[in-house]
Amino acid sequence: MSDITRDAIYNTVGRDDFASMIDVNRYNERTDAFDKIISATVDHFWDPTDTRYIDFDVPFDMDAEMIMPPDFAPELSTAVADKLDEGQLIRLSNQSTRWSLSAILHGEQGALSLSASLCHILRDPGALEYAANQAREEARHVTGFSMYIAKRWGTALPCGSMLGSLLDELVAAPEVYKKLVGMQMLVEGLAMGAFATLHSRTNDPLLRRLVQLVMTDEAFHHKFGKIWADRTMPKLNEEEHARVEDWAAACFDKVLFNLVNPEQKQVIYREFDLDWKWVSAAVAEGFTDDRRREMMMDSTNIFRVLIKTMLKAGIITDRTRERYSLWVDMEELTLEDDTVAGQDVADEGLAELSRINASRDKIGRAFKQAS
Repeated sequence: MSDITRDAIYNTVGRDDFASMIDVNRYNERTDAFDKIISATVDHFWDPTDTRYIDFDVPFDMDAEMIMPPDFAPELSTAVADKLDEGQLIRLSNQSTRWSLSAILHGEQGALSLSASLCHILRDPGALEYAANQAREEARHVTGFSMYIAKRWGTALPCGSMLGSLLDELVAAPEVYKKLVGMQMLVEGLAMGAFATLHSRTNDPLLRRLVQLVMTDEAFHHKFGKIWADRTMPKLNEEEHARVEDWAAACFDKVLFNLVNPEQKQVIYREFDLDWKWVSAAVAEGFTDDRRREMMMDSTNIFRVLIKTMLKAGIITDRTRERYSLWVDMEELTLEDDTVAGQDVADEGLAELSRINASRDKIGRAFKQAS
């Protein structure tokens, strides 16, 4: 059997085996492992269409200002910048941000579809309830990023081929470990690092607000993956652990070298009459392995966050440790606590949401009494 299950709460049925889902004995076999993160949903509820939470009418001059600083777009630190005037530099920077946020939007849709797919196969009612709960939260992320991109650019950009193929593999995978390691750890790990960077460095207060709200949800999604790792990784035999570890390492290499590769971003270069292959060569010259290692010293760097997530989950062992040590100080990561990147930002958002929701509930109760 290709799946790896070491705890009954992750047992699955076939995607089309609805008969097993209405087995009367199943309803009484509910885990309480996820009750705390399910019940906390009310504390971090937010609505992207409600201005009490976020106002998408906050202005931003796209022609005069970069949403993210210049170094967020690697092209601007290379010979590419020499070919563009000041207005074009601002536009290329913002188009690069558009591409990155479009990738995040596609990733949120992938997380939504994957969470929904878990509802068809997880047998445990508690695990299934959590998956349904996460699907609801991912749906509002899709709405939020769709609204932001529509406000700033009109439409999102197409999904890059690498990210698209990875998301497709995760959503369609029958193995629970691929869904949970791939989405709850790899993709969510990348997302939390990206959100922490966006929140700390963006010039757009609307984007800062949006990513903080999303982070209040994502911090709980990360906990779901951690529960799986704590209950599964220590119980795997050598062959099973190697299978998970090698698959995760292959996914890491794929995103490290392709996620922001100019080949994936070529759709944004056409309006500047830039050949993507020439851009790729310029970026390769300026964006060396030493530069990549330097960037990974930042605690919110998406790839550093991803390595730390897998290390703390027990996925990385001495078998693969060396390939990650090419980029980060693994001893330093080992000594760090397992706090997820951006947790402080999420905590601040949670405190504010608690106040908004308390006021909202008070108004709702008053309305019911009046009627």
